[in-house]
Amino acid sequence: MTNPTPSALEPKGSPAQAAAGASPASLPGAAPGATAPPGEDVDPSTLLDEPLQRAWYRRPVVWSGALLLVLAAGGIWYWQAKKAANAAPSYSTQTVARGNLTLTVTANGTIQPTRTISIGSELSGTVLKVNVDVNDSIKKGQVLVVLDTSKLKDQILRSKATLSAASSKVEQTQATVSEAAASLARFEEVAQLSGGKVPSKAELDTARATLKRARADASSAQAGVRDAQAALSTDQTNLSKASISAPADDVVLTRTVDPGNAVAASLQAVTLFTVAEDLAKLRLWVYVDEADVGSVKVAQNATFTVSAYPTRNFPARITRVGFGSTITDNVVTYLTYLDVANTDLSLRPGMTATASIIASQRTDVLLVPNTALRFTPTESAADVVAKGGVMSSLTPRMPRTNTRKSAASEASTAGAKQVWVLPEGDQAEPKAVAVTPGISDGHMTEITGGDLVVGMRVITDQKIAAAK
Repeated sequence: MTNPTPSALEPKGSPAQAAAGASPASLPGAAPGATAPPGEDVDPSTLLDEPLQRAWYRRPVVWSGALLLVLAAGGIWYWQAKKAANAAPSYSTQTVARGNLTLTVTANGTIQPTRTISIGSELSGTVLKVNVDVNDSIKKGQVLVVLDTSKLKDQILRSKATLSAASSKVEQTQATVSEAAASLARFEEVAQLSGGKVPSKAELDTARATLKRARADASSAQAGVRDAQAALSTDQTNLSKASISAPADDVVLTRTVDPGNAVAASLQAVTLFTVAEDLAKLRLWVYVDEADVGSVKVAQNATFTVSAYPTRNFPARITRVGFGSTITDNVVTYLTYLDVANTDLSLRPGMTATASIIASQRTDVLLVPNTALRFTPTESAADVVAKGGVMSSLTPRMPRTNTRKSAASEASTAGAKQVWVLPEGDQAEPKAVAVTPGISDGHMTEITGGDLVVGMRVITDQKIAAAK
């Protein structure tokens, strides 16, 4: 007797039969893709005992991954914030204040005496004696050089002899005139007494002609005397020129003659000394560039330095600004004269000097450093991070224009510039302020208009720390 199998006892269509005929993959709780080997029966109780699958959001691995993503995002945010803090720019500022400003024009030149005289000789000869040397003070009329006068004295003697001969000839001609006049008078008297019969007309004409010749000879002799007198005077003048004297109270700057030297003045006067007027008053010759000459005026004050006294400033005053130009290596300059007081005689002619001419002065004006006018801020790494956040720093973006540059454009007006000011506060951003600059001394600039006021902090430099 055979026992019926469970499947046979189950009515058809019962759950047991359905379970028995179902594949393991179709049963609840069965592992996905699980299939029974062909030809093998699967125990339904085994399949029913397997645990059911959980929903995806209830799985621990999902929450673990989400936590890791949050931690990673926080780490990136912290790194970016630290990078931004390290890359934040720092600004060098200077507080706007009022003060005085002096505009100067710099020019180079040399110191010269107010007047120099070249003393020479008009005569040729041999130098017999030299009485002064360089740096000597001389007085007007003082004899400086004496030439050998022996030839000049001989010439004077010859001139005197010529004058004496001319004077004697005058006397002779005068005697001849007297004789001719007396002879003519006798002829005329006889002619009157004889009624014109004697002497003859020819004899009277001859007597008259003789008198005229005698008088002409007398005039010529007198002219000879005057010529001899002039020659004697010239020789005497030359003798006086053999002793060369000072024309004024001066100081000897150079000397080019010594006793025994031969002086040849046949073509032009030979310079023996160069003397200068009182060295207590000198003149500074400077050459002002064409770009600065419009600011230079007569009576402006100036100071200058020389290499001999580099730490001392000497005062000067402009007395003349030349109209004629001097062109050197395509540079156009104008000669300008400045009077200099040299009471202690510390300055010497020929010294090279650098002058600072006070062209303009301003008192109690608004001043900013020139670096502030040249400064334009740049966009820092901190700005980039602050604008885009974490995700934007990791993703590419289209290039953007510099908003600070636009602000500068808006702040500037026609004929004006701008400076950047830093408001109070740790997180303050630079702000452009329009200004109208005036004169500048090369370091500070006068502000004549705009929105800048005393107390504002103008930015002169920007430093961005390297990101770490």
